[in-house]
Amino acid sequence: QVTLVESGGGLVQAGGSLRLSCAASGRTFSTYAMGWFRQAPGNEREFVAAASYTADSTYYADSVKGRFTITMDNTRDTVYLQMNNLKPEDTAVYYCAMRTYYRPNYHDRGDYNYWGQGAQVTVSS
Repeated sequence: QVTLVESGGGLVQAGGSLRLSCAASGRTFSTYAMGWFRQAPGNEREFVAAASYTADSTYYADSVKGRFTITMDNTRDTVYLQMNNLKPEDTAVYYCAMRTYYRPNYHDRGDYNYWGQGAQVTVSS
């Protein structure tokens, strides 16, 4: 079993920055990839970014490419999402996710088997 806990959300003005953290505990040795998704009111949960442990690769949604950066610490038990130049349309609940098996892509929320409780990010105009 794996537990994911997000932190770092909050309220920021447009153009500002926030950093989200996600701490994993439990059977983290079986981690294959970690990702961030977000869900705005009335919308489906959408892919934001992901990082593969084995390939050392990162993936981003087009809407955040060049503004957001996903990184992991040396122990690979914590994943971060640095969000710069935030826009009001980035307002959402952000969820950390982990999966423990291979899939050829990283965008499908159905391929992740562990989820955090979510962190609210609000960007004012």
